[in-house]
Amino acid sequence: MQTFDAGQIRARNTSMVLKQMWHARQMSRADISRHFGLSRSTVSAIVSNLMETGLLKNLGAGHSSGGRRPIILGFNDRAFGLIGVDMGAAHISVAITDLRGKVQVWRHQHFDVRTEAQGAIELTHNLIEQCLQESGIPLEQMVGLGMGVPSPVHDQNPGRLSPQILPSWAGIDIVQRFQSAFGLPVLMENDANLGALAERWWGAGQDGADLAYVKVATGIGSGHIIHGKIYRGSKGFSGEIGHTTIEPSVSRFNYGMRGSLTSLVGTEALLERASALRVRFPDSTVTSPPTVTSLVESCHGGDPMAIALIEEAGVYIGYAVANMLNLLNPATVVVGGAITKVGDPLLHPLRQTVRERTLWGSIGDCQIVTSTLNEQAIAVGAATLILEKALEHPSMFRAVHEATTAAKA
Repeated sequence: MQTFDAGQIRARNTSMVLKQMWHARQMSRADISRHFGLSRSTVSAIVSNLMETGLLKNLGAGHSSGGRRPIILGFNDRAFGLIGVDMGAAHISVAITDLRGKVQVWRHQHFDVRTEAQGAIELTHNLIEQCLQESGIPLEQMVGLGMGVPSPVHDQNPGRLSPQILPSWAGIDIVQRFQSAFGLPVLMENDANLGALAERWWGAGQDGADLAYVKVATGIGSGHIIHGKIYRGSKGFSGEIGHTTIEPSVSRFNYGMRGSLTSLVGTEALLERASALRVRFPDSTVTSPPTVTSLVESCHGGDPMAIALIEEAGVYIGYAVANMLNLLNPATVVVGGAITKVGDPLLHPLRQTVRERTLWGSIGDCQIVTSTLNEQAIAVGAATLILEKALEHPSMFRAVHEATTAAKA
């Protein structure tokens, strides 16, 4: 039987109260006491501690059903800041959010992260500094730094990227680098997993149901929320949907295994396909060389080549999503990435393919939608990774408060 000492019980109770206040936003001390069955003195001590850090604040007297009017407490979304980094294969994005996931500052820049490890680290550092300066929130007020990376993340090597996928990053501990640079707790996670986390907290998955997030970009990956938690698999390699075989007879395989989803609709394969199709569509409005932005704009403008290419991609993604639904049966599938801005030209063939290739029980009422968080999803998910841990371990907030107090002294 597991036992807890007084300090562990106090920490557990503090976390319970903090998470309830975060969800409810407003409660009185008496409400908290009744909700958890805690004594008023215990609640008073916890509330005093949280108010000292700035997480809770008095909102004034509430309504009374008889007797003295209760003092209503409110959660302070602006008490601290969170840093989220999206380090994709070909871009770096940085967001600073409040404790409600609202983006305060956002920076995005294209960069070849796959082959330029040191340059990517320097650029990320610079973008973080720019965001901090623009936000006006001091570094000392940041709870931590979350990072999304285009690689599986293994529990035994939480700061390193897979050398098989990103050989230029071999031997580099990203977590250690940024902990040393900023003096903050740093957590790193696969980018698609963070897309799923962001959708679970702020997007299509807020109803609490199981969710899958499919990121369509340079590479293609999927993140899965099962019973409210990220599912990583035994060694962090779950969700590599881009490596699943879709059309083994297709000869395009420069950007992944032959016939894999990435080799068919990953960004580089998609743009190569657009260049090849120009012979059949000489009047296409897609730029030469093609870009994802141009492809999306031309599709919106009714360009036949762009529409044909997007619809083909929707069918291929539909094959992969159908297989996933038959295996895992999530309630919601969110498709993210720049190409999803086209909307229905991608979603219609995707959904149609899924309907044709899934058992009725698997598809059921499953929603297949595009992300409402768009290009900010991964960075917001990275910031949310820090928020999730801090709500579970309120001592992280206390440590920031004490450091800020000491810096002002």
